Amino acid sequence: MFLIYTSKITPRVRYIFKHIFTRILMIPVDFTVKIEEFEKYDGPKLNYTKSPMGNDFFIKSHEILFEQGVNDLEISMQNWDDIPCFFSTSKKSAIPFDIFAASFVLISRYEEYLPHVKDIHGRYAANQSLAYKYRFLEKPVVDIWAYKFLKILQEQFQEYPFQKRSYRYISTIDIDNAFAYKHKSLLRSVGGLVKDIFSLKILEVIYRLLVLLNLRVDPFDTFQKLLRLKKEHNIQTIFFFLIGNYTSFDTNVSASKQKFRLLIKEMVDYATVGLHPSYFTMQDAIHLKKEKERLENITNMSVKRSRQHYLRFSLPETYQSLIDLEIEEDYSMGYASHVGFRASTCTPFYFYDLDFEIQTPLKVFPFAIMDTTLNDYLKLTPKQSLGKIKELKDEVKAVEGTFITLFHNESLSDYLRWNGWKRLYESMLKIATH
Repeated sequence: MFLIYTSKITPRVRYIFKHIFTRILMIPVDFTVKIEEFEKYDGPKLNYTKSPMGNDFFIKSHEILFEQGVNDLEISMQNWDDIPCFFSTSKKSAIPFDIFAASFVLISRYEEYLPHVKDIHGRYAANQSLAYKYRFLEKPVVDIWAYKFLKILQEQFQEYPFQKRSYRYISTIDIDNAFAYKHKSLLRSVGGLVKDIFSLKILEVIYRLLVLLNLRVDPFDTFQKLLRLKKEHNIQTIFFFLIGNYTSFDTNVSASKQKFRLLIKEMVDYATVGLHPSYFTMQDAIHLKKEKERLENITNMSVKRSRQHYLRFSLPETYQSLIDLEIEEDYSMGYASHVGFRASTCTPFYFYDLDFEIQTPLKVFPFAIMDTTLNDYLKLTPKQSLGKIKELKDEVKAVEGTFITLFHNESLSDYLRWNGWKRLYESMLKIATH
């Protein structure tokens, strides 16, 4: 047990020390504001204040962990060896930066509460972030800082029995369109056919007719392959189903269709299923609740996991709505336009609500890479994408973190814009599990 002495035990101090010490470094911590208690303690201890007391292990504290609310930030980015870092300390400090304050800024998504320009979908844009501006978006710097700090702890406290966490991989699959052509309404099927004819999309016209006449399997029906690969590689797989009402952004099969409902029930038998709240639920708690109840009625199970469609969420409102509905895990933390670590960590963390200054029960699982980012935004080939996946996986493995990927059932179809991508998912699993 490490004892942390600080001038005041704020919710922020407790939150970020527990994240770095307990969740990343596997070290239990306790806190005190009493000098006598700190001095008497004969175990490993850390002085986190403005000035040292003799020869104690000391880190100079930054004021942000003792503030409330959100204020303008002055960030002076420097390097700690070869890794960007900020909130420099002093020569008397055991480390050159207050990584606890810096990590809190990144993990709480402090910058997303400050004024910023949104993208066309009303999302916080990657190019607004510190990680993008200072070129560390593809590095889980919070975990890297923690591991650099761990080396110093091991030198200082050689008798302490340090433990090591284990690398994990989670494959997540979003079901935006369970089927390309099957089980759509007559109006949608005819409308789609007419549109393809007028657009001279002859291949799509032929494929659509063959599928509707039961002469070909629907190209997006890749579910048995996904389940087979899950079993072969023994990986944790989570399917997020979009079951909202039809809109121009939400085009899945209707949740009233029996075949779609049976598919969801089958997935529940073999894998984990979560909710994929529709496009407009970002600031619409009523619709979010309806969709959660709709999925629960299909699965006869309570919904505990969620990922926003289009990754549309607004802090803290969307997360507050999820908490109100007793969602326990969210998997939306990432960017559509860029790969990497939106919260600069590859360790699942509890959402800290800066509005109420509390750690909430909602656990956030940040993903590192998405298929549509590679294909649509970055315009990478499957081979180039595999290289990028390996780079990010290696970053996570170096700190024994949790590597989470986001794919869609349709990207395994080899159909249209996904031509040539079928083997990428399987190749990725081999890389991610070793």
